[in-house]
Amino acid sequence: MIIYCEEEISSIRKSNQIVAKILAELKGMIAPGVQTKELDEYAEARVKELNAIPAFKGYRGYPSTLCTSVNEEIVHGIPSSRRLREGDIISLDFGVQYEGYYGDAAVTYPVGEITPKAKKLVKVAEETFFKGLEQVKPGKRISDISFAIQSYTESQGFSVIRAFVGHGIGLSLHEEPQIPNFGTPGRGPKLKSGMVLAIEPMIAMGDWDVEILDDNWTAITRDRSLSAHYEHTVAITEKGPEILSMSDVEKKNAPYLKENHYA
Repeated sequence: MIIYCEEEISSIRKSNQIVAKILAELKGMIAPGVQTKELDEYAEARVKELNAIPAFKGYRGYPSTLCTSVNEEIVHGIPSSRRLREGDIISLDFGVQYEGYYGDAAVTYPVGEITPKAKKLVKVAEETFFKGLEQVKPGKRISDISFAIQSYTESQGFSVIRAFVGHGIGLSLHEEPQIPNFGTPGRGPKLKSGMVLAIEPMIAMGDWDVEILDDNWTAITRDRSLSAHYEHTVAITEKGPEILSMSDVEKKNAPYLKENHYA
């Protein structure tokens, strides 16, 4: 595990702010009839305009800049000519490298009007991230995050996907420690100031079991129930966590952050 100094965290923050900016722009593009490859093409063009490098494209052979996972697709959905439809939900997972440091975030958006239960799923995916964030402070352990995420998700009637984990991030896209979204508290490495973590709950409306499609990337719920994904890159400070991949506007409008006085 890497402990980053303030100067390095500042560099990681810069890459994550590019991620935040482009994800916010993509949100405005999501509508019925839009092809997922159009979102990917836009993201790649903007990455280049901002002098960054796509973090995902070419990573272990992944073919695109953006991951676009629709409905029962959990993660790693490959952009294509597929058109979004009214009532879909789409998870955008996105990362960049900027001046040698990585940023990574994900969010699930509605396509037009969605069902009340789908709205709740998307909302709980975001809320469960913040439940995990409550545990991100020096002296806590990795599984304290995991337990908080699982407990809240299941209390809301949903399940936690167990096949994928959060991770450290900074000089590499994926670093130690791994951060499962389930488990018992009080286990794993202790959290220390200077650690940078990508915390990313993935939850499902039905069962947590996973199937990988023939493209060898797209992960879907085996029971084809809807899935939502919410991720931010977070730095641990002595004062608590700082969300590096959230824009100032998002922070200003996030009631949870105001209530807890987080950076």
